[in-house]
This record gives sequence, C-alpha cells and structure tokens, in this order.
Amino acid sequence: MKELEILSAFSGLADLRGNNGKQHEQTLCIAIFTLAVVAGCRGINAMGDWVAGYRDDLVALFEPRKGRLPSYSTLRRVMLGIDYQAYGACLSRFFDVTPQAGETVAMDGKVLRGSYEVGAVDGRAPSHKAIQLVTSYIVERGLILEAIEVDCKSNEITALPLVVKRLAEQGVKEVVFAFDALNTQKNCASRSSRVRTTTSLH
Repeated sequence: MKELEILSAFSGLADLRGNNGKQHEQTLCIAIFTLAVVAGCRGINAMGDWVAGYRDDLVALFEPRKGRLPSYSTLRRVMLGIDYQAYGACLSRFFDVTPQAGETVAMDGKVLRGSYEVGAVDGRAPSHKAIQLVTSYIVERGLILEAIEVDCKSNEITALPLVVKRLAEQGVKEVVFAFDALNTQKNCASRSSRVRTTTSLH
C-alpha cells in the first residue's frame, strides 16, 4: 500500500480488531471512510455504493494489497471500534486547525447521522445507539475542530468543558466561545474564564 499523508494521519489509532479480522489495514478503512464523508455520503450503505462507484480510482490511489478494498460492513466494523475523540484529534492535526486570538469558536452537540443502527433479524449486524458528538467550528474561516464524543448515558453539557480544557492546553487564548444557553452552567463559565475567553450565548 502507498505511503500517503492521509494514511499516516491515522496510524496512531489503536486497532482493537482480533488477528482474524485484519484483512484490511485500519488506516485504509479510516481514510476511505473520511473521504466518503467529505464526498457527501451519509450512512454506511451510501459509503459502500461510493466505494464501489470509485473502486478503480481508490485502488490506483491507495494500491491496497491484492487490489482489494474494504466492504461497507468492514468500514462499519472498523469505525464502531475506534475512539472518536482520537479520530477527531487526528483530523485536526492533519488539517492543522487551530483557532487564533479574536476568532469565534461555535460549539454544539450533534448526533452523527447514520450512526444509529437497528440490529438485523439474522443477528449479523447488532444494534447500537447513535453516536453523539460535541463539535467546534471556527466561524471566521469555516473550519471544524476536534470533535468530542459524548457518553451515551450523558449529554453535551459534560463534554463542553473538555473542549475548553483541550484548547487551553494547546495554548489557545483570547477566543470567543458561542454555544447554546443549555450550557450556561456555573462550572462551564468558570472554566471558560480561566482561558481568557469571551462567552456568547444563543
């Protein structure tokens, strides 16, 4: 397989699959998933159709072993097993996205479209809950920062302080946070003040 930056970007992610389930490199699966999302695919079936439609181009780009690409079910299995916070961090580093002083970081909780799965009757595709993420968006440049996955038993309120903390650890200062009034809790506000921010509520 070729050495491409988009493959190297995900090389540090833990692969939790068993030895018998590693027919395709995890980096290849994640790279194809990422490209499919960028291409506008919503849902794993749409991604499978996209891979089939661009098979020759993808094989020429990645040069996978034996010229074989992962199926939609393999993409699904791999993406269900990765750490979405680590995945988001890889994307942010790959695109080198960092908010600058004076910029506005809009934050909101979203459910990943197509992530909810109803189990198949034959048991081959078990059900799982929808994946909830807190996304951060640099308004002035239209760029998305690292997404934080929300515990399925919790909500976005618990994840928002983690976003603020991570930005502070990266040396981000003097930015404006814009988020829903739902997140206007005392603890959130106090943590925001520690990183010299202005808070805008909507």
